[in-house]
Amino acid sequence: MIRALAIGVAFGALATGNAAGAQSRRVAATPYIELGQVLDADLNSGDVLTYSTIAAGIDVAATTPRVTGQLSYRYERRIAWGDRVGDDDIHTGLARVSAQVARGLTLEAGGIATRTRSDIRGAAPGVLVGNVDNISQVYAVYAGPSYATHAGPVAVSASYLAGYTKVETPSFTAVPAGQPRLDYYDDSFGQVAAISAGVQPGQVLPIGVTASAGWNREDAGQLDGRFEGWRVRGDVLVPISGYVALTGGVGYERIETSSRRALTDSAGAPVVDGDGRFVTDTAAPRQIAYRTDGVYYDAGVVWRPNRRTSAEAHVGKRYGSLSYTGLLTYQASEHVGFAADVYDGVTTFGQQLRTGLSNLPTSFISARDAFTQQYNGCVFSTSGSTPGGCLNDVFQSIATASYRARGVDAVLSVTRGRSVYGGGVGYANRKLFNRETVPGVTLYGIEDRSAYGQLFYNRALSAVSTFDANLFVNYYESGIAQAAAVWSYGGTASYGRSFGRITTSASAGLYAFDTRDVDTSWSAQALLAARYSF
Repeated sequence: MIRALAIGVAFGALATGNAAGAQSRRVAATPYIELGQVLDADLNSGDVLTYSTIAAGIDVAATTPRVTGQLSYRYERRIAWGDRVGDDDIHTGLARVSAQVARGLTLEAGGIATRTRSDIRGAAPGVLVGNVDNISQVYAVYAGPSYATHAGPVAVSASYLAGYTKVETPSFTAVPAGQPRLDYYDDSFGQVAAISAGVQPGQVLPIGVTASAGWNREDAGQLDGRFEGWRVRGDVLVPISGYVALTGGVGYERIETSSRRALTDSAGAPVVDGDGRFVTDTAAPRQIAYRTDGVYYDAGVVWRPNRRTSAEAHVGKRYGSLSYTGLLTYQASEHVGFAADVYDGVTTFGQQLRTGLSNLPTSFISARDAFTQQYNGCVFSTSGSTPGGCLNDVFQSIATASYRARGVDAVLSVTRGRSVYGGGVGYANRKLFNRETVPGVTLYGIEDRSAYGQLFYNRALSAVSTFDANLFVNYYESGIAQAAAVWSYGGTASYGRSFGRITTSASAGLYAFDTRDVDTSWSAQALLAARYSF
């Protein structure tokens, strides 16, 4: 259902643009079918696995006077040649659409289907072929309107977003023996609403003044989890020169996360269902995992020396400690862009995924081979105004707890003639807010962290041939006692050639997974495929 909903949301917005008029309309839809043969070799043991794939997908891109958007979706069926590779159904896709429905009224929508690692202590496969450990299929979709207008000198804006996230139970997590068992995420439905009103410096006062308010709620299926928060805030902007301004704000917020305890057996162990998730004790009272209630504040500086460069940095007191946030964007040209973001917030897996999805560009570089069709890392654009974004921070692992997320992401995207290249890098830290009293849940107050980097290169060798390459490295540290840090690194390369409607591709990948006191596990992959586009 979530897959159909994600595609329906995207196509619904695209249809709105088609109805807007034929002038300047550019809508391209390319459905396809694909056959492939995959080889996966364990370089440590010498084992070699092979299987066939049959896939169907569609790529849609739209740029009209009212709509910008893109959808790339692929369904793949893996057919085993032996007992060591199971038959699997795999869904991969990304959709981002922005549609101007009426003057001042915009509809935003997006969806994602991908596979990513589940347990932060477990295996960290970088090339998802063969029987890979510690992987869950994830789906998410969101949509909502935003409205902006003016009442005299006052700029008024309001927005509402609703979204749903679903996670399937993971494959074998490959967690070392003796480590505690963790719960599995199920699903969540979230809503976010915000409103603001403000005036620019010099319009009414020498300074700018803004008042804003927001509300956020998420209900999760696992252990009847709930996240609810609201805030009110006032900000001032004080110009110092033509390109520098000081800013400051103070607000009041309340955030509360809670859930019910897991049902336990006669021995006191948590009861699990057929999917391995904890069974909720519906008769138990709701217990609070995290609460903040009070005043928060910050101050900072805004620097905008020209229309291509914008930077701001803030420091203040929030969540009971110092809080740092910032944003830097630089558009060197129409096809060269850089963005860096320093973030700090209390959130959940579902909320963070939907927020990260909404921050991705409405025009992105879609994957061209099975190795890179994952959308669980950085997503890049060819536009300098929106270079892309990374989802590595949320996909470092799938947590059922609420948490405080802090970190930094940076993305660079460059288009030079027939070449497109760039990269992303980042660091993420999460402080988990599980309750101490849940049997089997041992993450109260634990801080996990990750670091990641990715480079990509795409070259149109001719009118009918292309070359793609990707390099990646990931580091994960769970914070759980006696759990070793995890390294994951490798690369992929792909060559494609078109013969009319038929496109052939050859891909290769090399991947390594490394933990302390354990020999590095190396694997190699190869793929031959042929695609027919309608």
